[in-house]
Amino acid sequence: MNIRSLTRGDGVVIGAAVLLFIASFLATFDGDGDDIPNAWDNLGLVMSMYVAGIAGAALIVLARALPRPPKAAGLDLGQLGVALTLFSAWTAFWTIIDPMGAFDDIFSGLGGDEPDTGAGLILGLIAALLLAAAAVATPLVPALKGTLVPAARPAAPQPYGAQPPGGYGYPGAQQQASFGGQPQPGQPGQPGQQPFPGQPQQGQPAPAPAGDFSPFWFAVPVPRPLFPEDGSPTPIAELAPGTWYLAVEQRGPALVAQTQDGRRGVLQDTSGIQRG
Repeated sequence: MNIRSLTRGDGVVIGAAVLLFIASFLATFDGDGDDIPNAWDNLGLVMSMYVAGIAGAALIVLARALPRPPKAAGLDLGQLGVALTLFSAWTAFWTIIDPMGAFDDIFSGLGGDEPDTGAGLILGLIAALLLAAAAVATPLVPALKGTLVPAARPAAPQPYGAQPPGGYGYPGAQQQASFGGQPQPGQPGQPGQQPFPGQPQQGQPAPAPAGDFSPFWFAVPVPRPLFPEDGSPTPIAELAPGTWYLAVEQRGPALVAQTQDGRRGVLQDTSGIQRG
């Protein structure tokens, strides 16, 4: 599970689900005393409005964070999650319009006034509508498709003789010293040292292979599929935001990328990538 693949829209979904969970413990109707019911006193209400929305949010987040999310009843987890959030908002809307339902006639027959809607239903409606709106709008609104946790940039080269740490998502170099602690020529931090293939270097170009292309590290802004080099339409992997990948070759507008486990494939959509 890669949390860095979550988007800003997923952050709104998580926040709305937390708000919906809090609302389930608030009073369903206004009144005085300790016996005012909340959503957990009404099984049909809590399952259809509150639990359904929270479960939908969880499925949306899992679908985004898992590299290969499973399917349920032939539907992607994300699609099922969006459907549950819409169902939650639908239930919340009609519940707040007629909160008492069939009990309206009982209150009328007794000559009493039906109780006012409580904070649990009002806050629950707001949270459910916000949750459904974020779930539907995230794939459509560019501002919501941005990464929730920005990608960590590769570590910059260290001063002369320092130990370069390994950065997130790319291999770090290990400093070696000879007898007496003197770095050897050709070691990291020394003149004449050749960096690892494609490793970003500040002020020092990567070694150029044949042609004008030089390997470089990059991160994608949103999850993107990596297709086989033979042109097969079935993706072999999904590149996730927050992870650095190595571009080893350019084929027109596409890049041949290498994942951290050594798999190579073609990234067809290179728009908005962040170079290391």
